[in-house]
Amino acid sequence: MSRSLPVTAPDGTPLAADYRLPDGPGPFPCVLIRTPYDRRSHAAELRAWARRGFAAVAQDVRGRHGSGGRWHPYRHEAEDGAATVRALRRRPWSNGAVVACGASYAAHCALAIALHADPKARPDAVIAAVPALGLAETAREPSGAERLLARAGWWAAHGDRPDSDPSALDRALAADPRLLEHLPLLDLPRRLGRPLPSWQRLWNAARSGDPAGTSGTGLRAASATVPLLAVGGAYDPFAADTVALWRAWGAAARLLIGPWGHALTASPGPGCGAGHRLVLGPLYAAFAQAALNGTLTGRRGAVALAGTDAWLAAQDLARPLAPLRIDGTDLQVLQGEEFVADPQQPVRSDRLDVPAGAPPDRLLAVGRPLPHALDLAGDAEARITAAADAPSADWAVRLVAVTPRGTAEPLAVGITRSRAPAGKRTAIGVPLGPLYRRLPPGVRLRLEIAGHHFPAHARNPHTGQDPLRATALRPSRRAVDPHGSRLLLPVADPAAPIRTVDPVEEITR
Repeated sequence: MSRSLPVTAPDGTPLAADYRLPDGPGPFPCVLIRTPYDRRSHAAELRAWARRGFAAVAQDVRGRHGSGGRWHPYRHEAEDGAATVRALRRRPWSNGAVVACGASYAAHCALAIALHADPKARPDAVIAAVPALGLAETAREPSGAERLLARAGWWAAHGDRPDSDPSALDRALAADPRLLEHLPLLDLPRRLGRPLPSWQRLWNAARSGDPAGTSGTGLRAASATVPLLAVGGAYDPFAADTVALWRAWGAAARLLIGPWGHALTASPGPGCGAGHRLVLGPLYAAFAQAALNGTLTGRRGAVALAGTDAWLAAQDLARPLAPLRIDGTDLQVLQGEEFVADPQQPVRSDRLDVPAGAPPDRLLAVGRPLPHALDLAGDAEARITAAADAPSADWAVRLVAVTPRGTAEPLAVGITRSRAPAGKRTAIGVPLGPLYRRLPPGVRLRLEIAGHHFPAHARNPHTGQDPLRATALRPSRRAVDPHGSRLLLPVADPAAPIRTVDPVEEITR
């Protein structure tokens, strides 16, 4: 049976928590989950941790569900979490060891205390799954492009309220399908019909410049002193952040990336094999025990190769990128060496069809059918030479696999904001994120270069105005030089196959 564990924050705010103990006399190591998504939803997780010998605690963050105070996303988690760690270590059933654990925003909470300024307030290990690293990091790509749809959905569901309404944005879009097209975007709360003061604070936040940092709390992964397990999905929007966190972590670090979405094994993606359907609970517990035993060193991990049942050693995946030319040598341009990026008719992120018979709205290039299977394992990138007649221009690159049956499947996407002088041809790098996939023979690669990726990202208005505050849009003429552009893929050498591993063994040694 779960019991109540009230904790008081440094400013006197009461924080509600439930805990569950293993059978036996104790004392026990503790697992702490701090969440905005209702501590009561973690009852089964607490029971599972207790069965494995851990005292398990789930706590509502400040201003949410049973906890007092006001909810300010990303503002209080370091100090409130540190106070909770101190309180746990004083409990008679605690042996003093604490593992901070969480997914998405709760992963941010775990990281906030793992990198707290006071070493005595830090947990002894951290498990961060699909981590939403920080306020600005969740809102914008490193180049500044705004992650509109995901943030609108999260803020509509959770922002500035003590509970959640997961279907809030879906209902609003059903009532007004063009909801995210109305300008300015900062007026979204009015159109949702409720106050949302933190919506503007979200877009005022500045990225820290460190891909593994969190701007709201000043965290830096390189300063870490406790072991980390970073868990992500190749189809999760935070996949690149998860890998960057693992690479930058200053202490022992383990990485697990499967062919999953944001809900991890509950949302398997294309190419998820039987060997990738892990039960994560026992793996988390095994990592936690190894971390508390002090046996983990270095940087290791396991990455699933979608399209197979294999897991690859993450630490082996740094490799030179194979350049594919888009001047007809490797990819043939079908249209759009010159095109118009019109924010009134943007290339959409939720559709893979390409309009036929209309003036081109993107560059489109297609490769020949693959003669053999192709293993992609690592970070992909596009390097294009292009020009835009606008003072601010987004360049969205999407890589798609086209099967012999003609169906299209997204492989990777990236977007970079360029502020090169209008009309000046310039070199632009567009990171496409991690790509772990075996493509079978007969698949054709399709590359798209566009000016928008909406509604996943806000439309660049091409006026130089901030896209969140813009009230006017204008088309932008684009030109791409195929001879100066490359698609860089992490192609595995068939003569030197990547080492396969057992993910559980790799995470716990």
